[in-house]
Amino acid sequence: MTNDTATMPVTASETAADDRELVIRDLHVVPAANPDIEILRGIDLEVRKGEVHAIMGRNGSGKTTLAYALMGHPAYVVTSGEVVWKGINVLDLSPDKRARLGLFLAFQYPTSVPGLSVASFLRTALNARRRGLDAGDGEVDPSDVTKGGIKMGEFRTLMRQKMNLLHLDDSFAGRYVNEGFSGGEKKRLEMLQMAMLEPEFAILDETDSGLDIDALRIVAEGVNAQLSPDLGVLLITHYQRLLNYITPDRVHVLAQGRIIASGGKDLALRLEDEGYAPILREAGLDPDVVEEEPELVEEQEG
Repeated sequence: MTNDTATMPVTASETAADDRELVIRDLHVVPAANPDIEILRGIDLEVRKGEVHAIMGRNGSGKTTLAYALMGHPAYVVTSGEVVWKGINVLDLSPDKRARLGLFLAFQYPTSVPGLSVASFLRTALNARRRGLDAGDGEVDPSDVTKGGIKMGEFRTLMRQKMNLLHLDDSFAGRYVNEGFSGGEKKRLEMLQMAMLEPEFAILDETDSGLDIDALRIVAEGVNAQLSPDLGVLLITHYQRLLNYITPDRVHVLAQGRIIASGGKDLALRLEDEGYAPILREAGLDPDVVEEEPELVEEQEG
C-alpha cells in the first residue's frame, strides 16, 4: 500500500544516503495475492549515480519482484524495509510520484497499446514526469502549455534528438505503442522512453529477454548512449551475454530472496562458466531447491 501524504524526508538517523545514492535496506516483499509466501527476504543494496549494478539469478529468484517492488507494482506488498532516494523513503510514494522523483523501470514484457501512437504516448509521459512531486490533478494539462504541457515544437525537436541518439527512423513515432513490434523494437521503445524522460535512476528488467544477438547489441548501444555520471542503473539479467555489451561496476547474485554474493564482472564470467550451483553452495544454500513463486511472478520472471 502507498501513502501519498507521507512524502517527508526520512530522518538523519534513518539514512546516511545522499541525493546521488539509492539505498535499499532489509527489503522484504510478498505477493499481494498470497502474502504467506515471502519472495524477497531481506535485500540490502546501495547504488550510486554513475554506477551500473547487475543483478543476476536463476528463474524464480525474485529479480523481477525486486524491480516491481521498487516502482510500487500493486501485485507486490513490502512488509518491511526501506528504499531511500533523495532522502525520501519512496515506498511511501505512489508509482507515478516515484517516476517524478527520477526513477524509471524498463519492462521485461512491454504492453501493446493499439490506437495510441508512440509520439502521443511519449508526450503524455514527459508531461507527467515534469509535474511537481506534490502537483494535484488538473494542474498539468498536456494539451495546454499554460498548464505545464510541453510545446509541440519543443517536443518534436526533443524527440528527434533522442531518436537520432538511438538510431531510430522518424516513422517509429507514428506507430502504435508496441503494436506489431518485434522483441527488439519493443526494447528499443523502452530505451526511447528512458531517453525522453531522462531519469536519474533506471531499473532495466531483463532487457536482453527474447533478443537475438543483433537486437541485443542494438539495445545495449541504446543503454550505453545514455550512461552518464548523473544516471544510476540497476540491470537485471539471467545471462552474462548482456554484460559483454554493458559493463557493470558491480555484479550481485540473487538467490532464494537474498543477495548471496557480490563482485566485479569476473563474478558474471564465473557464473557463465560454472553455473549458479557452486556459489549457492558457498552461501550455504542447496542448489537443488526449486525457487517457486506465485503464478503472476513466474510468468514475469521467465
